[in-house]
Amino acid sequence: MKKSRWWSWLWMVLGGLYFFLPLAATFLFSLRAKKGVTSFAAYIHVLSDPQFVKTFTFSVEMAALTIVAALALIVPTAVWVHVRFPRVKPLVETIALLPFVIPPIVLVFGLISLYSRPPLPIVSSPVLLIAGYVVLSLPYVFRSVDTGLRAIDLRTLVEAAQSLGSRAPTTLLRVVIPNLRAALLSAAFLTFSIVVGELTLAVMLAWPAFGPYMAQVGRNLAYEPAALSVISFLLTWGSIALMSVLTRGRGIRGTAAGGAH
Repeated sequence: MKKSRWWSWLWMVLGGLYFFLPLAATFLFSLRAKKGVTSFAAYIHVLSDPQFVKTFTFSVEMAALTIVAALALIVPTAVWVHVRFPRVKPLVETIALLPFVIPPIVLVFGLISLYSRPPLPIVSSPVLLIAGYVVLSLPYVFRSVDTGLRAIDLRTLVEAAQSLGSRAPTTLLRVVIPNLRAALLSAAFLTFSIVVGELTLAVMLAWPAFGPYMAQVGRNLAYEPAALSVISFLLTWGSIALMSVLTRGRGIRGTAAGGAH
């Protein structure tokens, strides 16, 4: 037991070093914007750039809309498949994994060619960008929701709610979704991380997103890209920490009666 625990700690330390050493090197490099002086000049330059605020705000807005659209699409579908048609689940899982197989550049060219002409000429609308983001986040959102549904006795909850006179929309909103709080937050923050750092769709559809801004800074400057990398890391881990705080002590509700009333 002691030997096994020692090896566990060893691999944990090695994994931590492998993960944090490059980050620490990036952080130290970002502090050398002024020759011979350790300063936060690169961070000040980035944070004072109007394009930083504009692009990051735009990406956050797109991320929020993508989260709403993805959850509105996937949660009812996943519940429907689990309860009514479990045999269809392998097919749905395969469809959800397609974004891992289809490169984003292929996806965006398909969207442009299909939606740049009637009957739906929406290539210049943010709706198409959000739709593309929903596709990219589909595997992560579906897997998070599916894991949350596996963790509860979904069929019993639904049948109990129906026996109390609850209709399908009420059952979904007041019984199923409250029991998926942690899964939905996980899906939301994963989607947020994907959208904020996404490059291909935003560039090809010509939208002022945060990903293209980071790429532009990386082409034109030296120390600011390292500062942006550290800022992006902090934003991502801040989201994960927020998810941990929001879900702490929130256990799965064991009965459907409270949700159906």
